Amino acid sequence: MVAKRSAGLLLFRGRGTGAEVLIGHMGGPFWQGRDAAAWSVPKGEYTPEEEPMAAARREFEEELGLAPPEGIWLPLGDARQTGGKIVTVWALEGDLDTALFAPGTFTMEWPRGSGRVQEFPEIDRAEWFGVEEAREKLVTGQRVFLERLEELLAADVK
Repeated sequence: MVAKRSAGLLLFRGRGTGAEVLIGHMGGPFWQGRDAAAWSVPKGEYTPEEEPMAAARREFEEELGLAPPEGIWLPLGDARQTGGKIVTVWALEGDLDTALFAPGTFTMEWPRGSGRVQEFPEIDRAEWFGVEEAREKLVTGQRVFLERLEELLAADVK
């Protein structure tokens, strides 16, 4: 069985200890009321026919309702998530006004087994956090991307 793949884009601003990242709180009833380990890099699944970078751009736009800023995409590599999915992430330096956030939506039966289909935002809010605070908020399998970003930023400073 081939593992599902997702691609995402981690926007950052600032350098060193002042660096901040833009992450999104996952939408839907499962994540409602949760904060720690309930946030994600804007990302989504793609098929073998789609280039991962194109998927990361598409998913960023779908989940945030905003195009990513122009700039150089820095590869942060892959990480296998708990469920087996492989996530590929790039970092991009830039700024984005979260007041303009307009999330995409998904539908699901809720409550489960009720026969009622409801619509929920993919990400119900997006916020800038310092790297340390983001580390607590991100789902565990994505925290490695913060470590890799810090390594890139530290290497760039030297």
